[in-house]
Amino acid sequence: MPPYRSVAVIGCGPAGAITIDALVQEGVFERIKVLERREKPGGCWIPDQESQVQQLPDLEKLSSRTADEPIEIPASLPAWTPRCKRYRFSDTSIYPMLETNIAADAMEFSQEPFPKKRSAWSTQRHGVDTPFRHHDSVQQYIEDLVNREGYQELVEFSTTVERAEKVKHDGGWRLVLRKEVGDHDYWWTEDFDAVIDASGHYSVPFIPHIQGLVEYAEANPGCVEHSKSFRDPEKYRGKRVVVVGASISGPDIAVMLAGVTQSPLHCVVRGKYHPYFGDYAFRNPHIKRHPPISYIEGRTVHFENGDDIADVDYIILGTGYSWTEHFLPDITIKNNRIPGLYQHVFPMWDESLLFVGAVAAGFTFKVFEWQAVLAARYLAGRVDIPPIEEQKAWEAARIDKKGDGVAFTALYPDFQEYFEEVRQMAGEPWNGKGRKLPPFDPKWRETFDAAHLKRIAMWKRLNRQAEEELKNKTRSDETPSNAIPKCGISGVQEVQNSYS
Repeated sequence: MPPYRSVAVIGCGPAGAITIDALVQEGVFERIKVLERREKPGGCWIPDQESQVQQLPDLEKLSSRTADEPIEIPASLPAWTPRCKRYRFSDTSIYPMLETNIAADAMEFSQEPFPKKRSAWSTQRHGVDTPFRHHDSVQQYIEDLVNREGYQELVEFSTTVERAEKVKHDGGWRLVLRKEVGDHDYWWTEDFDAVIDASGHYSVPFIPHIQGLVEYAEANPGCVEHSKSFRDPEKYRGKRVVVVGASISGPDIAVMLAGVTQSPLHCVVRGKYHPYFGDYAFRNPHIKRHPPISYIEGRTVHFENGDDIADVDYIILGTGYSWTEHFLPDITIKNNRIPGLYQHVFPMWDESLLFVGAVAAGFTFKVFEWQAVLAARYLAGRVDIPPIEEQKAWEAARIDKKGDGVAFTALYPDFQEYFEEVRQMAGEPWNGKGRKLPPFDPKWRETFDAAHLKRIAMWKRLNRQAEEELKNKTRSDETPSNAIPKCGISGVQEVQNSYS
């Protein structure tokens, strides 16, 4: 008999979806329930309604990483209350042409291959063998995983976990739940032996503190945006735009806006770039790079090197997200990570709370599968973890190696080492029950790296085309109008025509 009979899973994105399968395949749990605040599986891969307007409700709280505050819970439950009007950051960053930025072969779960369907836009940019998949295919992939064995019956959709707290008399968990029903919210509680947090950490935008940014936003409503709300490049045509950030979303947005906005597009890059991609996206002749912003005065953005840009129309911040756990108020987030999380799965302070997906720069979604199987097998009583002293030593050694911040959670570049350690901890299925994890295949890393090179090649091509376009324009300006030669499609046009 397993020590835990009932398990709650928070979140039905890719991490939650594979966790359901891992738990079910162990074959020992009497009750599995998944709580998902969106209307279907997919998590951050679910596109929002066109009418949805994303908000940055309090820039100072977003800057201090305190914006996702718990809401007041009714004194007596169950209860009905008027619909909560607090903005909860449940919308996503999906824009029409968004696709995966890592190869499908490296990303897919080990037993569920990604469909081969490729979008016309991705084929145009990367060739007929493009390794990337459109966001619609990704969301459907997650939903199909949930539905294939009837797992959707285990999920309570449109339901937010507002609090998860320990029940003192038996050491289990009590979840306070809120479900949106028309113009009202229904509140109730449910108890579980264990909880797996698969809620993700890409919901609450991080807005850096910049002197004058709040005043600029108040004077120019809607002109300060986070990359999470980016949708259509046409919105910015002919506008003077500053893009901040050089990790993932910053380069993507810069490439789509170069040549669309008033030229140049101003990009704040700090001289630091994502290790996968380098600075190739920013070598476009329509882009001018800047050091960090020192302050904003009126509509003028001032930089640390003394340069400034007047009459700025939009500031787009591709500055990442804040890790928040509003339903676990006793957890302290430090340096945008959860301290004391052994192998990024096991909290050192509670053996009945586990995490799936608490990593960065990994083989998402595949790493979620490895963590989910380990978590499920542990809750089934089939896995032992080291004593607390060894767990603390593991964390201390990792801090020495990676630092005590977001880099701590980054698996790059040691993917194989982590996958194999987790697989060995999880062990083999017990008497044929449980999901089997294969050994790490070096080909996953090869396809992973090759996909990054395809993105870099695409950026290089667009940069060359933009340079040629500018040369042709210069020639045409110097040539009588009746002698202007025909020019081929430009790199900027190539990207933009895919939206029409």
